[in-house]
Amino acid sequence: MTRTQAKVLCALSLTILALCFLLSRRIWFRLDLTRDRSHTLSAVSRNLRNEIPSGEELRITYYISGRLASMYPMPAEIEDILREYASWSGGSIRVNLRDPTGADTAAEAERLGVLPQQIATVEQDQAGVATVYTGIVIEYLDRYDTLPVVFSLNTLEYDITSRIRALLRGSERQIGVLVGDAYRSWDTHYQPLASALSQAGYRVRLFGAGEEIPSSLPALLVLGGAEDLDEWSLYRIDHYIQNGGKVFFALEGVFVDSEGGLEARVIEDRGLLAMVSFYGATVQPELALDRNARTLQYQLQAPNGSLQFRTVLYPHWFGILAENTNAAHPVTADFSGLDLYWPSHLALTPPQSVEAEILVTGTPEGWALSGDFATNPETAYRMEETENRGQMIFALSLSGTFPSWFSGVAKPEREGSSGELPDLPAAALPSRIIVVSDTDMAGDLLNYTLADYNLDFLVKALDWLGNDDELIAIRGRSGRIGRLDGIVDPVRKRAAMSFAQGLNVVFLPLALIGAGILFAWKRGKKAGRGRGPGNAV
Repeated sequence: MTRTQAKVLCALSLTILALCFLLSRRIWFRLDLTRDRSHTLSAVSRNLRNEIPSGEELRITYYISGRLASMYPMPAEIEDILREYASWSGGSIRVNLRDPTGADTAAEAERLGVLPQQIATVEQDQAGVATVYTGIVIEYLDRYDTLPVVFSLNTLEYDITSRIRALLRGSERQIGVLVGDAYRSWDTHYQPLASALSQAGYRVRLFGAGEEIPSSLPALLVLGGAEDLDEWSLYRIDHYIQNGGKVFFALEGVFVDSEGGLEARVIEDRGLLAMVSFYGATVQPELALDRNARTLQYQLQAPNGSLQFRTVLYPHWFGILAENTNAAHPVTADFSGLDLYWPSHLALTPPQSVEAEILVTGTPEGWALSGDFATNPETAYRMEETENRGQMIFALSLSGTFPSWFSGVAKPEREGSSGELPDLPAAALPSRIIVVSDTDMAGDLLNYTLADYNLDFLVKALDWLGNDDELIAIRGRSGRIGRLDGIVDPVRKRAAMSFAQGLNVVFLPLALIGAGILFAWKRGKKAGRGRGPGNAV
């Protein structure tokens, strides 16, 4: 090859490379090898462009501090996801990145709802604190929605797509909440759930006991209330269900005083448990326990007056394993976990017009306490000393046309109220109900066992109640690390440990030694053939 030919070939190669870079902005692909393709936009997100009218544009602005982006890789991964939205939109979604370094840009970000965060920094051996921003604002026409803080890919596509759809449709994702227990409040006992619903794009509408529940409400979350909700309040709930309303009931059959010595007693039902049983789910007046116990840490005063900290396995608190869930149901199809605290268990009692599906059960090594609700963590519970009930039900879904609990009876009256309850509809509309036999699973006790997956379960359940199965599928694709305590059965656990030990300690070293001996033998044999009589010098 001549010098001229080499120069021409080099110039052509550089030209082809430059053209490939330019072409890659229009024609590109991503190779996603994760189990559930969690880094690839789902079909519902890719098809958002079909919902944007021709000639209109949706804007996504990522407010990200350059200082934060230079310190962590996550902002770059978030940017990649946002760029993919724009690439699939055919020009109808525009993505901008803004660094709120200047005062004007920072003020703009905060006005739109992006929250400043403080992070620790170390520069030139000097520790300090920096204020940074990482939030996303989605704008369409004169409407906008904000993700105040974004620093994870988990549920990011769900959060963005759900907000885009709500903006395009001019609707609002709304959830009604009725805290039925008089000793609890939404702001005090359910802060993690309130935060999770806000992050999922839901606007929470709180209802007081007996307040009218509009039939247009997508779904209602009822948290306890068996001892406090009167007939007037129950009629409101029943009327909502008869008009096609969807309800998530978190109930229990045994009350445990978590703030007063863990004393337990059977719930004195004023009608809520009976009404839910009429719909198809009976909450048993028993405490359920399970071998897959969670750890409980508490302090104890010693005889000498000093405080001792104890850590025990507490079978009244236990986790649900994926193998004990309904993989065919959208709510539990991609199960990430669920912790229960002093739960009861359920029995199926559905009427003919209602289809029931079991969502969650315990392990086959579960048991129940009735009458003597010993809850002291100092007590040693042994399976052989307790009646073994086997596998129990803790969550189920009901779908169909529900009979009215107040059919054929006079409408309740409330003393001191001049209003009158509305009539029941002539014919009930199809509805959906989910029942979980534990009220604490939605409360702040989940912080003790780091059970953030409880919130994921609740959000997916509310999505299913609202008939938004596409969004459930997106939320189920979020990347997560599986539990390491998945094997509860002692026999299976010992077998798995023995297999792992034998594989790593015995088989692999012997295989390596054997391969070395075999290789040395073949090499020696080959060398011997090379020194044969025919090769003599």
